[in-house]
Amino acid sequence: MKLNRTAAGHLAAFVTILIWGTTFISTKVLLRTFSPVEILFIRFVMGYLALWLVCPRSLRLSSARQEALYAAAGFCGVAIYYLLENIALTYTLASNVGVIISIAPFFTAILGWMFLGGERPRFRFFAGFLLAMAGISLISFGNETALSLNPTGDLLAVAAAVIWAVYSTLTKKISALGHGTFQSTRRTFFYGLLFMVPALTFMDFHVTPVQFTDMKNILNLLFLGLGASALCFVTWNTGVKILGAVKTSIYIYMVPVITTLTSALILKEPVTVPAALGIIMTLAGLFLSEQKTTGKGEPKIWTTKMKNV
Repeated sequence: MKLNRTAAGHLAAFVTILIWGTTFISTKVLLRTFSPVEILFIRFVMGYLALWLVCPRSLRLSSARQEALYAAAGFCGVAIYYLLENIALTYTLASNVGVIISIAPFFTAILGWMFLGGERPRFRFFAGFLLAMAGISLISFGNETALSLNPTGDLLAVAAAVIWAVYSTLTKKISALGHGTFQSTRRTFFYGLLFMVPALTFMDFHVTPVQFTDMKNILNLLFLGLGASALCFVTWNTGVKILGAVKTSIYIYMVPVITTLTSALILKEPVTVPAALGIIMTLAGLFLSEQKTTGKGEPKIWTTKMKNV
């Protein structure tokens, strides 16, 4: 039973990353008509409404502390993370952002150890982290003659990685409350959208009906809203609930791999020798980082039974 539950957690994390690794195609199409902040706000509004339709039951919280946890999760995982990522992309290369964001599992492991009472990361985790980062760098920069650095954009990307680690840690704490995953995700979206509204006033947000006349735009928005937002945040939170924040975050290493393979299959972009080597190294790093956290070093919060998923 425990094995099936663990397998379900890995499947949830893999499905999440599989979809997130392909979102760049939809985003690339939509950026011809929408600004980044418009895409961000619309997809999460759609995701929020979809979660209400799937699970119309309201979520009743027992304390202000629980409400604060959801508010912090929405602020970090929905509003600030994506805004930092989008702003970083305006200052530095997309490849830089992709590589830097992939260090999120490192920060998640440190935060899990410090604030969740988790096991101290072992040598295997750090070795896997370094191997995966080397592989991701080969995928991203394999065809570049020189690495282009931009302190402002790169630091914003680092901040985004830290914020995602905080979100994953908060998600693990929320999962211990025993609330349904659909309801928990919906409450997180609510606060994320609430915190996002002030940013719309000074960012490029001017949505008009004309932007929705193209069926291609509608389909891509549906994919981002229903798939990459509603479904993926539910599956990600499910993975965190079952596996823990650290093990689930390690799957982030696979995003550049899936992006590269999807580019080859859909956009017919060639997979270079450095990229192929990078894929192998990244997957090896992922498996190496999958250390066991059983025994006396495992906190009770990481073994909480899953309820109302």
